[in-house]
Amino acid sequence: MELQKQLAYEFNLKEIYAENIINLIDEGNTIPFIARYRKEMHGACDDQVLRDFADRLNYLRNLNKEKEKVEKVIKEQEKWTPEIEKALADALTLTEVEDIYRPYKPKRKTRATVAIAKGLEPLADIILAQDLTKPVIEYAKEYIDEEKGVNSAEEAIAGAKDIIAERISDDANLRKVLRDIIAKKAQIKATWDEEADENKTYENYKDFSGEVAKIPSHRILALNRGEKEKCLKVNIEINPKLTITEIEKAYKKDCEFTNEIMDETILDSYDRLLFPSLERECRTTLTDRANEQAIKMFEVNLKPLLLQAPLKNNIIMGYDPGYYNGCKIAVIDQKGDVLDTAVVYPTPPQNKVEEAKKKLTDMIVKNNVDIIAIGNGTASKESEILVADLIKTCPRKVSYAMVNEAGASVYSASKLAAKEFPDYDVNLRSAVSIARRLQDPLAELIKIDVKSIGVGQYQHDMPQNRLTEVLDNTVEDCVNSVGVDLNTASVSLLSFVSGISGSLAENIVDYRSQVKHIKNRNELLKVKKMGPKAYEQCAGFLRITDGDNILDNTAVHPESYDAVEKLLKLFNLTDSQIKEGGLTLLPSLIENKGEAKVAEEIGVGVPTLNDIVNELLKPGRDIREDMPLPELRSDILSMEDLKPDMILDGVVRNVIDFGAFVDIGVHQDGLVHISQISNSYISHPSEVLTVGQKVKVKVLSVDLQKKRISLTMKGID
Repeated sequence: MELQKQLAYEFNLKEIYAENIINLIDEGNTIPFIARYRKEMHGACDDQVLRDFADRLNYLRNLNKEKEKVEKVIKEQEKWTPEIEKALADALTLTEVEDIYRPYKPKRKTRATVAIAKGLEPLADIILAQDLTKPVIEYAKEYIDEEKGVNSAEEAIAGAKDIIAERISDDANLRKVLRDIIAKKAQIKATWDEEADENKTYENYKDFSGEVAKIPSHRILALNRGEKEKCLKVNIEINPKLTITEIEKAYKKDCEFTNEIMDETILDSYDRLLFPSLERECRTTLTDRANEQAIKMFEVNLKPLLLQAPLKNNIIMGYDPGYYNGCKIAVIDQKGDVLDTAVVYPTPPQNKVEEAKKKLTDMIVKNNVDIIAIGNGTASKESEILVADLIKTCPRKVSYAMVNEAGASVYSASKLAAKEFPDYDVNLRSAVSIARRLQDPLAELIKIDVKSIGVGQYQHDMPQNRLTEVLDNTVEDCVNSVGVDLNTASVSLLSFVSGISGSLAENIVDYRSQVKHIKNRNELLKVKKMGPKAYEQCAGFLRITDGDNILDNTAVHPESYDAVEKLLKLFNLTDSQIKEGGLTLLPSLIENKGEAKVAEEIGVGVPTLNDIVNELLKPGRDIREDMPLPELRSDILSMEDLKPDMILDGVVRNVIDFGAFVDIGVHQDGLVHISQISNSYISHPSEVLTVGQKVKVKVLSVDLQKKRISLTMKGID
């Protein structure tokens, strides 16, 4: 298989682009670097397309390795034929290759291998030919051999049937046909074990039935979990006529002496070998598809969460709610450094409400706090009520925001947190993290295991290596799309920059502490173990806000600095005009002269020219500035306040296959079912909604007992 041709076809790319991408990946370039700085070589594919391309490239290479292995085994058995060669060459999936390999694969002891060892394969050939002139038993008598364990003609026939049954089961073409029929026509069914399911978690799946071809991914994951917890029994069902008819077409001829035997053998092959195997395959395929969909939703939700607009230039109080051990408080300045800490006890069992209010008010005034970030975990409702009440009498204007604290405890107990805050206990570290999550979500959230952030579903049921790989790639793409301040970034943040490993990130921070302030990107080459390749990969994603060269505060790569000089010279512009924002006429100047001509004169491609111009127009721009700011509040709602038809402002917290959870200012998020999201048909909520998006919703119903809020986005003017 010529990989570049196959990939060019699958991704609708020019073949030269596919070849270039393969070469760039093989040369050790990262996806963010390829996406941003090698656009001319791949036709300006975005990072997601390039990651999909890299995944498929890896799959096809593994496929080729498997084909080579299969070819070697079959040739060693001296059974290689032009038909097998063509089938192997045409195979596009590992499943197809496995089907081709199945008849030649070394088998454990089976009924068929036992029969073959008894010398019954020639009898199986005679029966399978189905052109007999006398009853099968007459042929079978010739194979009675007590030394081999064949004591009667009936035993010989039984062994021959076992051989034929296995041959039918190993038929690659037949398996493909039956696999397709099951995928299109089968039902997946579940029965509920009420006694095993004490909490009635899976009651909705009592006598469940759904089409394999249409069942949503989240239902597959729910069925799998219910089965794993022994609360559900799940199986695939299909009308046998649909499948057995296909076997009969392939293997049965009209012969009076073999009709009955072939009917029995086909049924045995299907019931004992084929269907159980294909059922397992079907379940595996459904699970793999559901896992990929769930992982995709993690990815879709994680990206806007990481790219939430930071609340810059604010002093923030982090409020980590709790009961017995009190509520932990930490105030951070505009750079995220801790100014003040405290513990207050307004919640049960201490209930020191007034004392807590006074302490918090004093801290707000003393530190000029602008915003209070409240974690949404245990005791958050009581804490929100306290803060909303405090704001009414506070001498300083202050607002609050609810912050998703998922993973904060994981971070606060980590070695990284202990290294950052060796003098603080675990709970105070958590309060700092909550404040920083509001101040700069990206810089703080990358410090914890992204699986703990709290977006998506069934994260513990996913293949963990694949989930980690995809989510880490998402974090990497987000970090590099935003850029990183070289003089303030933590080791954790730097380690997600293209080309920078964890150890190299530590070396950069060590170097920074020695020189106090890095003045230009070229200084990176003085960092221990920073080679030319690593520098090439990372330099464009690192920012220096007040350095020697204004371009160091942009996404313009150092390799293009000469091109920038030529561009400015071409239109009699100066470096100072970049700083002063005086290049507003540059796009029209380029347009008048012609993009292609300008690009050629300065020695870059048109995509790179456009990127350079965008950076020169807004040096130091943070792409997150275009994102909606967090929802700041000064008062509170409770579930009891909610009534049907109330219209509220909300923020999307999680997008899932069947809808979205929206924060409307009460402790419990409300659910907007997929059917209530849009007046037009949508196949998935992510077509309309993203995490962090501000929306207007209307209350449909409130179940106080079950703590469920149903919302709609339809019918709101």
